[in-house]
Amino acid sequence: MTRIGITALLGAGAIVGLAAAAVADPYLVAVLQGLDKVTARVSTIEAPVGQTVSFGTLEIIARTCDKRPPEEPPESAAFLDIWEVRPGEAAQSLFRGWMFASSPALSALEHPVYDVWMLDCHAPEEETR
Repeated sequence: MTRIGITALLGAGAIVGLAAAAVADPYLVAVLQGLDKVTARVSTIEAPVGQTVSFGTLEIIARTCDKRPPEEPPESAAFLDIWEVRPGEAAQSLFRGWMFASSPALSALEHPVYDVWMLDCHAPEEETR
């Protein structure tokens, strides 16, 4: 095969690879699930991007929430900051990073009292109506 033929083949492969790469769309609400191990209560937590939400003594801020389009393999991911805030004590950072809905065991918050994991991303209620 000639040098031009190899270059053309590699270029075509790169274009196909880029076209096959899934691009996630940003959403404004991260949907999380939390388990309170003391009460055995499971709660759904809607965390608007950039706003602080509370779950027990935890404060959660979703920095971004991305979801692949329906024609791609399903995946939702959120970049989260989670702190524990107790009265009279300084806030303690417990988690900072990406949580993936498809791999909850990989990146969930495990705490002595609370577990938090990613479920989905969606638009605010006003935008979905």
